[in-house]
Amino acid sequence: MKPVIGVLALQGDVPEHLRALEAAGGRPAPVRRPEELGQIDGLVIPGGESTTLWRLSVAFEVLEPLRKLIASGLPAFGSCAGMIMLADRLTDGVEGQQTYGGIDMTVRRNAFGRQVDSFERDITVTGLDQSDDSAGPLRAVFIRAPWVEQVGPAVTILGTDQGTGRIVAVRQGQLLATAFHPELTPDRRIHQLLIDLVKDNT
Repeated sequence: MKPVIGVLALQGDVPEHLRALEAAGGRPAPVRRPEELGQIDGLVIPGGESTTLWRLSVAFEVLEPLRKLIASGLPAFGSCAGMIMLADRLTDGVEGQQTYGGIDMTVRRNAFGRQVDSFERDITVTGLDQSDDSAGPLRAVFIRAPWVEQVGPAVTILGTDQGTGRIVAVRQGQLLATAFHPELTPDRRIHQLLIDLVKDNT
């Protein structure tokens, strides 16, 4: 059976992640209610705007359930704002801003600049499948992207931006996070890595 991978459908690139997960061999499902969270084997937290994601998570009553699921070992992947939401610490969050947490890292929001500063760059990401035609560097799309300023000992750095030397992809156990948007390119290796983590977890 293909694992059911939920995509948190509160904001952001939800359709793009759903398509990417299906292409990577998962059964994607949009989720936005607490009762839907019990039906998934893994989770994608899309990009968007992290303060909006936090407030919508409170409004839809999924903030605490997601914290508990992630803490209990639910495999999850966060892209861009999703990386921010998986961080244990923020350097420049708005007053009272909360995250789901789970990855022992400090993240700076909008670190690469505003929307007009968006860019693409090839990133070498470790731990990806190198057996197919897409082997090699990953084309990374950065849009108002965060970066990781500090990681704890349990965090593995999977990728850095060659232009700045900043950390842009990490893993801690069953959790993955990228500062960029893999759903916006045809390369499905990040989504495949999440699916592999889910299969290893079941």
